[in-house]
Amino acid sequence: MENEKNRTKLRYRFPSNFWWGSAASGPQTEGAAFTDGRKSSIWDYWYSNEPECFHNSVGPEHTSNFYHQYKEDIQLMKETGHTSFRTSIQWSRLIPDGVGEVNQKAVTFYNHVIDELIANDIEPFINLYHFDMPMCMQEKGGWESREVVEAYVNYAEHCFRLFGDRVKYWFTFNEPIVPVEAGYLYDLHYPNVVDFKRAAQVAHHTIVAHSFAVEAFKKINAAGKIGIILNLTPSYPRSEDTADVKAAHIADSFFNRSFLDPVTKGEYPEELVQILRDRDLLPVVEATDLEVIKNNPIDILGVNYYQPRRVKTKEEPVPKEAPFMPEHLFDPYIKPDRKINPHRGWEICEEVIYDIMMDIRDHYGNIPFFISENGMGVEGEAKFRNEESYIEDDYRIEFIQEHLKWVHKGIQEGANCLGYHLWTFMDNWSWTNAYKNRYGLVEVDITNNFKRTIKKSGRWYKQLSENNGF
Repeated sequence: MENEKNRTKLRYRFPSNFWWGSAASGPQTEGAAFTDGRKSSIWDYWYSNEPECFHNSVGPEHTSNFYHQYKEDIQLMKETGHTSFRTSIQWSRLIPDGVGEVNQKAVTFYNHVIDELIANDIEPFINLYHFDMPMCMQEKGGWESREVVEAYVNYAEHCFRLFGDRVKYWFTFNEPIVPVEAGYLYDLHYPNVVDFKRAAQVAHHTIVAHSFAVEAFKKINAAGKIGIILNLTPSYPRSEDTADVKAAHIADSFFNRSFLDPVTKGEYPEELVQILRDRDLLPVVEATDLEVIKNNPIDILGVNYYQPRRVKTKEEPVPKEAPFMPEHLFDPYIKPDRKINPHRGWEICEEVIYDIMMDIRDHYGNIPFFISENGMGVEGEAKFRNEESYIEDDYRIEFIQEHLKWVHKGIQEGANCLGYHLWTFMDNWSWTNAYKNRYGLVEVDITNNFKRTIKKSGRWYKQLSENNGF
């Protein structure tokens, strides 16, 4: 009865069956790095060689122990209002050698997770690749290699057949542009390559792998939907000046449309193709690649949004001999009056999520989509612990509310948005940042047996879900 009273007071009411939940990944939460047959990923290998590259030298074996605590965690999901949850299967756990024998202990683990979610009325959303290339596959060239593309498709087929009777929402990749940028352009992640042509090959092969996986999903007549998770970061010009607007359009072609267009429209942006052709940077494209991309559009799109990209026209020419980078065609721009997350340093601009929704509605056939990640990272979050020993994160509640206001507006104006997933359920390990920034609805104390404590935002999120609005 109390919930009914609350619903009558709602200012922002969402559609019935709207998905409320969160997103995470296997490599960032499972832990148990070399337990029960799992073998090394690129993260394990990199950490073993250069632990100093990771914040406080905390590596991937120190993730949040979901492998052993998944039952407790799924109960906490229930307590925080989850009706859906996205995680990923680790290729290096399911097929430790990349191809060949399936690890039955991994099958048992993922079956248990999926069944436990369903038993608690939480819809499992399963992603197949979240930056975690098996090291044995990286040794064959990673996404530069057609052999690895074929191995990935084989891995995807195994996943569909093993778990597709219960999993209805599948995603081939999470943020596929990140391994391109971080691993092959900007020297941020292993394999620490800085080479645009190789980056372009990685990007193309990733899209080809995605398209063949979609084709395989449809060939086996798997029930449910298949899509991809893209981090869409709209590019805003400094001004309405023609040169600034052009710079923003070019940036958008590189960082958004390079993946969004082929997975929805079946083709690359022509202006991007022309830029690469003019510089002799086009990847090797095999005869059937464009056909398989064209013939396998996604059913559903996941949209990750954190902050906008702001650009202006290039102010200083780049030396002709300099190896090409996208930033040779535009400069970054810092908006003087921007709102900032003081604990993370990122710009907060909630209305951008509405702009993304309108772009999907107007230019991408209003494809079904959901907000698959959105969240607020906070360094040193322990300082917000209250007398009752839980994190009082009103800033995170406000962050979610302000974004959801714009999501609600987009839905009211016809955008086909089906849900909202926060990054993330519980504090987790985040690549080279390790546990530097905390994003969770649930605190994880990695110094005390991974003790979980629901934050204020987690209690509030349950009310949000139960009321289907706020």
